[in-house]
Amino acid sequence: MLSVVIPAFNEEKSVPLAVEAIGALLRREGIDYELLLVDDGSSDGTWAAISAAAGTDGHVRGLHFSRNFGKEAAMFAGLEAATGDACAVMDCDLQHPPETLVEMYRLWEQGYEVVEGIKEDRGSESGLHAFAAGCFYRLVSAAAQFDMRNSSDFKLLDRRVVDAINAMPERNVFFRALSYWVGFRRTEVRYNVQPRSAGESKWSTRALIRYAVRNITSFSSAPMQLVTWFGVIFCVFAVVLGIQTLVRLAMGYSLEGFTTVILLILLSAGLIMVSLGIIGFYFARMYDEIKGRPRYIVSQKCGCPPERTGGKEA
Repeated sequence: MLSVVIPAFNEEKSVPLAVEAIGALLRREGIDYELLLVDDGSSDGTWAAISAAAGTDGHVRGLHFSRNFGKEAAMFAGLEAATGDACAVMDCDLQHPPETLVEMYRLWEQGYEVVEGIKEDRGSESGLHAFAAGCFYRLVSAAAQFDMRNSSDFKLLDRRVVDAINAMPERNVFFRALSYWVGFRRTEVRYNVQPRSAGESKWSTRALIRYAVRNITSFSSAPMQLVTWFGVIFCVFAVVLGIQTLVRLAMGYSLEGFTTVILLILLSAGLIMVSLGIIGFYFARMYDEIKGRPRYIVSQKCGCPPERTGGKEA
């Protein structure tokens, strides 16, 4: 059986469209499935729409968070509650095409355990947004040693992979990177980002920046190495400047270095503050892990897990 995990935040209009489009396609393809919609503390009627869908369709289940915990938490809540032999994660707004989901499932039947959805294009995103996203994924790819350019949350995982990810104890997680890190037999599927079925994007520039900083610091220690490189570069600069100062002193021009001293102080202060900021992000991540609070809190549920009728074909 295929479990489709669908995070939803203020997607009241998109929920019935997604349930109908995905369900109709999977039924037509003869794929046994469940749709697991996770309401990430929405402030509109998203939970009412999920409850209504679960009341009329036995394939639909729903989880409702007590507040907004973020998309990463919603995806992991869905993966932990999923009962299928394979689990797919996709957006509620149908920008991830359901037809690609069927292609992923067929590859899973062939023995692939991780099927990554790779964007052919970024849809109607602005040039600035696309450039920022490209910079983010180049940085993550360099830090994690995986090529994550054009990657997305749209992917299908075998039950073994889902169990391995669910067993990881950390609280601050980056789903896109973890699906690369766990390994297993993998392949890719290319897709074009579709227009939203309803509503508008919930991602602001500020939210994307927070998302980038949080995920980079939670998954990789590479930014910490920047502190070391800052120190090395500054030491080299200090040695060169020290030699220049001694030469000037020997030549009787030592009083002309006042501007250089001011610039040196400003540069060193800036590097120190940046370094402390990077270290502070990691202390914050460690503090969150030490507290051991749950990733999310489920306040309501709807729907019942469907009976499993079969597993992966040999």
